[in-house]
Order: sequence, then C-alpha cells, then structure tokens
Amino acid sequence: MKTNDFIKALLIMLIWGVNFVAIKVGLRHIPPFALGALRFAAVAFPAMLFVPRPRLPLRWLLAYALTISFGQFTFLFIGMRVGMPAGLASLVLQVSAPFTVIFSAYFFKEPVKIHQVLGMLVSTTGLVCLATYSLAQRTPNAAEVSLIGFMLVVLAGALWALGNVASKRIARSTPVPLLSLVVWSAPVVVPLFALSALWFEGADVFTRVAQQFVWQDAAAIAYLAYLATIVGYVLWGNLLARYPAPLVAPMTLMVPPIGLSAGFLLLGERLSAWQLAGIVLVMAGLLLNVFGARLRLFNRT
Repeated sequence: MKTNDFIKALLIMLIWGVNFVAIKVGLRHIPPFALGALRFAAVAFPAMLFVPRPRLPLRWLLAYALTISFGQFTFLFIGMRVGMPAGLASLVLQVSAPFTVIFSAYFFKEPVKIHQVLGMLVSTTGLVCLATYSLAQRTPNAAEVSLIGFMLVVLAGALWALGNVASKRIARSTPVPLLSLVVWSAPVVVPLFALSALWFEGADVFTRVAQQFVWQDAAAIAYLAYLATIVGYVLWGNLLARYPAPLVAPMTLMVPPIGLSAGFLLLGERLSAWQLAGIVLVMAGLLLNVFGARLRLFNRT
C-alpha cells in the first residue's frame, strides 16, 4: 500500500474511532431516534443532489437501509443512551465480524475455517467477561455498563453483519458505488427514525430538541453525517476498490483502541481490570479471525 493511501486508512480509523464520542455527545441532549433522524437527514441532503441514485432493485436498497442504517444505529444509539460507554461500544460493535462469518456461511454457503471458529469462541469469552462485569460492576472510576446497553450494542453488531450480507449480495448481482448506496439509503430511514421518535420519545420531541439545541449537538450531527459517514465511506470505498480486501479490511481493528483512547481522553471513561481482560480476549479473537489463516498451525489443517 502506498504511503498516501496508508495515511488515508489511518485517517478513516481515527474518524471512525472518535465517532463513538460524537454519538455520546449527541445523546446527551438528543434522544436516540431523534438523533438518528437528524443524522441521516444530514447524510441525505444535500448529497442526494450530487450523488447518482443507485440502480438496483428496491428490495435490496430496503434490505441495506433497514439493517445497516436503521437497525444498527437504532440499537447502537439506544444502547449507548441507556448505559454503554463510547470506548466499549466501539469494541463490542466489532462482533459484526464473527456475525458476518456466520451469516455468510448460512446465506452464501461459504466455508467456515477452524481459525474463524476459534476466533469467535475467544471473542465470545471476552464478551461474556464484559457481560458478567456489567451485572455486578460497582468498581469506582470504572466505565458504567448496563446489561441491556451491552446487549443492544451486540444486536447492533448483528444488524451491521446482516447489512454486510445485503451489501455483498448487491455487489454480486448489481454492483453500485458504496457512496451512492449510503446516501440514497438515508432518505429511506429518515421517516422511520422520525416516526419512531414521535411515537417513543414524544410528539414534541423535535420541539424539545430545538429548544435545548447547543453547538455541541450541531457538531456531533455534522461529525456523524459528514465525517463518519460520507467522508469515511468515500475514502474507504476508494481503498477497497484499489487494494485487495484482506489487505484493507484488517485495518478496522484499529477502531476499538482509538475508540477506547478517545473515550478515556475526551469523556474520562476508565476501565476495570475485568473489563480490560474482556477487551483483550475480544481483540485476540478478532485478530485470530482475521489473521489466523496465515499461521502454520491452521495451514496444516
């Protein structure tokens, strides 16, 4: 990979890692569904005026929009609102990787290798450590984690994986630019987020948001819509188009360390020894899942 492209990849990981801090800041004054509506409204407009509409069947646009855009961020936003720190959320959301392996095996009959199975088992052990801690944590200065928040972020990872499957299905049948898919899936989910906000968060939710709106909220929405979504996906799609996926995809493993560091530096989130043990296991499982095929032990099997 060229130096300039490597720097672009590092920039993307930095943007996506700090993304979780932006979510946490936005959720301080804006309820989850309302934040989702504002985020994707900003993604859709004015980008729809400049980005061509993807030429694909409506059912696949809906499949992508309802999983990656609506489902993932509904569970992620609510999970972080009810008790999931930004740093840990950036880590737990990476369960999308083993979920993607499982769903791809089911829908595309792709074989699951032994190192992937072991990686998923190791990551699952780490998640169990984090979940167990969330049931009994009362450690001073440790990141506050609710079990429901933890489970919702795991579900967000599962929805992200289903979105990956939809994206893969689209790429196999009617390939479209990723940016086009992201931008035009936004107007599909804005009404869903808005109606959910009015139903679950109150008929006056957007009035309340407007009355309490501060510059930090605008900055969080702009970050989520333009940096994390549009800039991030444009650069990422460019790298995936120019380099093999096995070279580029593993770089997303830098997101959790950046997210954890950003949570500590910007939000003062701290971790207990038990949480650190869970994090190490999750990361070890993810690394084994991505790089395990290169180990001689698994090449012999």
